[in-house]
This record gives sequence, C-alpha cells and structure tokens, in this order.
Amino acid sequence: MPTLVLDIALSAEQFLAVYQGRANRVLVRSRDGRRVSVPAHHFRPFLTHEGIHGSFALEFNAAGELLKLQRLA
Repeated sequence: MPTLVLDIALSAEQFLAVYQGRANRVLVRSRDGRRVSVPAHHFRPFLTHEGIHGSFALEFNAAGELLKLQRLA
C-alpha cells in the first residue's frame, strides 16, 4: 500500500478549531512535498495538551482512501 510520511507541529489552539466546528480537516505537506488533506478526527488519538507533534505514516489504498495513520518512533 502507498505510504506518506508527515511531520506535524499543530498547537492545541490550532486544533481547537476542529472542536469549535470551524474546521474538519488538517492540511499537511508530506516529506516528499505532496499536500494531503486528512479528516481531523484521525488525529484525535494523538492530541495532547501541547497539540499534535511528531512524525506520522499515512497509509492509503489505490483510490486514495485512508487505511491507517500511525505515529512513527
């Protein structure tokens, strides 16, 4: 399956827009330069008081549908 690596630095205040209903997607750039729009609810398990920070692997199928999002060590 195709995989993209994303480096994310999103503050808790920025993610607050999701909870306030002003946003429902997170737009990030992969390490290879592609822009990817991911439904924000996929990042909720990774949200801390500081926000969402780290590297993530995004696995998707040939149709571009998200299969898995996981934090990289």
